Amino acid sequence: MKQNVQQNAPAGAVYGLGFIGAAVYFISHAASFWMGVLGFLKAIVWPAFLVYEAFKSLAM
Repeated sequence: MKQNVQQNAPAGAVYGLGFIGAAVYFISHAASFWMGVLGFLKAIVWPAFLVYEAFKSLAM
């Protein structure tokens, strides 16, 4: 039982801090309430935006 230690806890912390940062960024740039709601939803899926932009930059 002691060998079943979670090894992905640091990744969860990085995602959590990234979520908070993305939420602050997107919501602070919102012009209306609904744009703020959209910004919150974008903050939930920020890793997808990150990977998309990385692949777009690497493509030739």
